Amino acid sequence: MRFRSCQRAITLAIALAVAAYAPVALADDVAALLKRADAIKTSDNRTFQSILTQLDGEHASLTPQQRSYLQYLHAWQLAFSGDFAKAMPAFDAIIDSQQDATVRLRAGVTSVNLLTIASRNLEAYTRLSKVLDVLPQATDPDARAQALGVASMLFSQAGQYELGLSFANKYIAADPTSHGPCKGGALRVLALRQDKSVTLADQDFENTITACENIGEPIYAAITRSQAARYYLDHGRTQDAIAILRQHYEQTQATHYPATTSEVDAVLALAEEKAGDAEQARSYAQRAASEVPKNQSTEAAADAFGVLYRDAKHRGDAVAALDWHEKFAAADKGYLSDVSARALAYQQVHQQVAARKAEIAALNQQNQLLKLKREVDAKSLLAVRLGVALLLVLLGSLGLYALRTRRSQLKFQKLAQRDGLTEIHNRQYFIECAQAELRYCRKSLREASLISFDLDHFKQINDTHGHAAGDVALKAAVAACQKHLRSVDIFGRLGGEEFGILLPDTIPARAADIAEMMRAQIAALQGSDGGPAFAVTASFGIASARAAGYDLTQLLAQADDALYQAKRSGRDRVIAHGTVALVSDGPPPGVPERRHG
Repeated sequence: MRFRSCQRAITLAIALAVAAYAPVALADDVAALLKRADAIKTSDNRTFQSILTQLDGEHASLTPQQRSYLQYLHAWQLAFSGDFAKAMPAFDAIIDSQQDATVRLRAGVTSVNLLTIASRNLEAYTRLSKVLDVLPQATDPDARAQALGVASMLFSQAGQYELGLSFANKYIAADPTSHGPCKGGALRVLALRQDKSVTLADQDFENTITACENIGEPIYAAITRSQAARYYLDHGRTQDAIAILRQHYEQTQATHYPATTSEVDAVLALAEEKAGDAEQARSYAQRAASEVPKNQSTEAAADAFGVLYRDAKHRGDAVAALDWHEKFAAADKGYLSDVSARALAYQQVHQQVAARKAEIAALNQQNQLLKLKREVDAKSLLAVRLGVALLLVLLGSLGLYALRTRRSQLKFQKLAQRDGLTEIHNRQYFIECAQAELRYCRKSLREASLISFDLDHFKQINDTHGHAAGDVALKAAVAACQKHLRSVDIFGRLGGEEFGILLPDTIPARAADIAEMMRAQIAALQGSDGGPAFAVTASFGIASARAAGYDLTQLLAQADDALYQAKRSGRDRVIAHGTVALVSDGPPPGVPERRHG
């Protein structure tokens, strides 16, 4: 399973060679030995591998069902060790060829997990939907528990916390005396903690941690402690957060599980930073940064880089601060993009499933109508009239159902194109529209300019006034900018508090004027109707097709460069790429702050 910053890794940094454990005696009952290996695969992975090696030596004496089970466990170990390139085809081969329904179910569930790790979210949620369709026919309790657990995790990651909590509770109910209270409890804590409207008690965390310790599952215990620590930090209990992680720190490190150790170190870094111990915060953040799996944007990576950036800035090391800031901005944007991608994938699959069910229902109704018509043809004229009347009623119902389905599809299309908070284009749809407009501008040799801007110190706004206040500031800033835009201008939210505006037929000087009007309007929002009760400013960067060409990627890069220059020059100003500040009445220059703040 993967939680928060564990969400894109099932890797384990242990030596490839298995330590010289004493060989496990091969049981007379091979089925029991396979079951034992399955039960300890995360808690005692070395012994697990030793059992697989011995069972490989007995391959000829295994039944076809036992061979299927062994093949699944080998594929699972490939995934656990991080060899996804071999693990995915191994699971696909099991799903396509094995006769054992339980093994196929477990292979399907694990492959869902791997697809999510590989950011193939649409495929993951599509396959999860098929897994849940066959779940009622599954009889093996372990396979059912695994399916319920992965479903809970994926629904929580898509922001469907009620569904995540529901499947976590089903997991606990399905296995109330063994792994359910530990693994299901960890999933329950994950869903509840991410739902900001829920208040948790210390006992909610402690019960799960105790259950995991009782069955020897240190990874799940560590995951739950990190969730508890984040909850404590959210509620101002900094010392409680430090205490719960430090008390079992060595035990967590002994798991050698990078996703978990990096998460714990990152949360400790945040806690020590809040506690005012800069040296400890830097130490934990450096360790977390070194543990994060390569090329993976996790919450732990963003947190660790953020602490290191703020530490370098506080020490006056501008070069290091800029370096850590760039890493932080990339990790933070990558993590937020992953969250959005999972939510969108869930919605797409949910809509596709609903459409398929509607199509099947419509076909069933048509078949029933045809059958009814044949029966009516053989009856009297009165019966024919009655049948025709009934047919019209059913056709009307079918038309109404089709109309509702079409409306639902149009609603989802809008959802897929619009940002849910600000109602402007989301990142994906902005890029599509902007690229199409730039192609037209290139063909007709028309001018085009791009404005990139974000709100200054946005993280501080969220931390000081709360996320609801941050949402008010974002919506008010968007409304202020829209007053200065034409119907042909393309306005999109690129992520967090970052926005982009493509202005066709607009020279750079005019784009600068428009940006300056927007900057002034945003700076005047405090106390206005619908505006925030606190000061808000924004920094703007401008790029033009005249200098960058008509490639959107290059335009965005140059606009971002100008925006970073505006940040470094003191914020609350407009800068065009390749020029000095166009507005110079902002605060004094300093080391650049985080990209999303």
